[in-house]
Amino acid sequence: MTNNDILRRVRYVFDFSDSQMIAIFKLVNHDVSRADLSDWLKKEDDPLLIEITDKELATFLNGLIIEKRGKREGPLPEAEDFLSNNMILKKLKIALDLKSDDILDLFASIDKKLSKHELSAFFRNPDHKSYRDFLDQYLRYFLNALQKKYKK
Repeated sequence: MTNNDILRRVRYVFDFSDSQMIAIFKLVNHDVSRADLSDWLKKEDDPLLIEITDKELATFLNGLIIEKRGKREGPLPEAEDFLSNNMILKKLKIALDLKSDDILDLFASIDKKLSKHELSAFFRNPDHKSYRDFLDQYLRYFLNALQKKYKK
């Protein structure tokens, strides 16, 4: 999955307008123009599509956490330069205040089996021997499950 696809799907799941998307970026002091947003949200086959960087997507997800959970004490979260699917899952989990059972229920809601052990492996430190990559297929399933839950 591309970062642009993830941004589009999150926008669709929560039915964010352009103004809301820009405001989410602003929550972490990142200014985004409507033109930038429009370029990122274009379809994959559009020659005018501009790829959103890992850092920009991480910035948006950090803003989403603040939007959904409120601002924490202290400095704003720093956006990562590299963003893995595991980190995207973790940020969405935090933003939506999901517990492990909630995530397992989401997967079950779309008839995808995932065990607690598999799920915990996705949240481990990458250096841990039981760490597993959260593959694009799983991220797609997760976003589909969120869509099913929030887009009734």
